[in-house]
Amino acid sequence: MKISTKGRYALRMLLDLAGHRSEGYIALKDIAERQGISKKYLEQIVPILNKSYVLKTNRGYQGGYMLAKDPSQYTVGEILRLTEGSLAPVFCVECPQDCKRSADCPTLPVWQGLYRVMNEYLDGITLQDILDNQKQLGADSYII
Repeated sequence: MKISTKGRYALRMLLDLAGHRSEGYIALKDIAERQGISKKYLEQIVPILNKSYVLKTNRGYQGGYMLAKDPSQYTVGEILRLTEGSLAPVFCVECPQDCKRSADCPTLPVWQGLYRVMNEYLDGITLQDILDNQKQLGADSYII
């Protein structure tokens, strides 16, 4: 399973907003420049995040976007499920009743275990955790 650019870019956009939340509303062009992502691509991601009440929006002069909640309230799993849909590695994990072989499939527990581990891992990481980790890495680098 691969996470698409939509999921990766949404995560980067929200991290950018989290890192600059003290600046108020942030213009999409500024996020695009800082992240090296096409503004047009971000414009396709914004409606998904708006519809799910992840973002606050302000139009007009000094308009832009900001997180609707604190960065500690957004998990990577939540963001990826919004942009990617299901994170299930195979169809039968989500809908075992629709699979003729699920009752006696020897591999179903493998896929269910992978799905459980992925969700637990991704739901255990918040935007704030990533920001804190980034700050810690920056604090440990010395330039002489």
